[in-house]
Amino acid sequence: MNVSDIMTASPVTIDQNKTLRVALEMMETVGCHHLPVTGYDGHLIGILSDRDCRTALNSPYILRERWQDDELANTLLVRAMMTPAPIIVEPDSPAAEAARLMLKNHISSLPVMRSETLVGIVTTSDIMIAFMTMSERREWPDHRSIHGE
Repeated sequence: MNVSDIMTASPVTIDQNKTLRVALEMMETVGCHHLPVTGYDGHLIGILSDRDCRTALNSPYILRERWQDDELANTLLVRAMMTPAPIIVEPDSPAAEAARLMLKNHISSLPVMRSETLVGIVTTSDIMIAFMTMSERREWPDHRSIHGE
């Protein structure tokens, strides 16, 4: 099983100059937790996670009022919160290699790149779904007869 078999193809991206509010709204609308970040030329330059956003708003080092969170969300730019130059994986890489990279680097997503082009994103959820699917197939080798298919 390769990364291309389990990734989300053509993920929604965000420009580095968008605000935290736009990023949060995009994540909510799409139902995702990671946004690949693009630069001026449209190439991948970083990745933004929902954790990055929460950290920016709820920094334990800054004491502030709730209204200041709204102001921060409207002014803080994605490029200030993103992880630059993210670890990537190729679509033809084994899914196990993607899982190894995520575990080794304590990250929960990898942009999937073919040469200079972003073609997908693979997350821990994708890895877990693939694992569950494989486990079910091993438990029930002839699953069609069990489910009446």
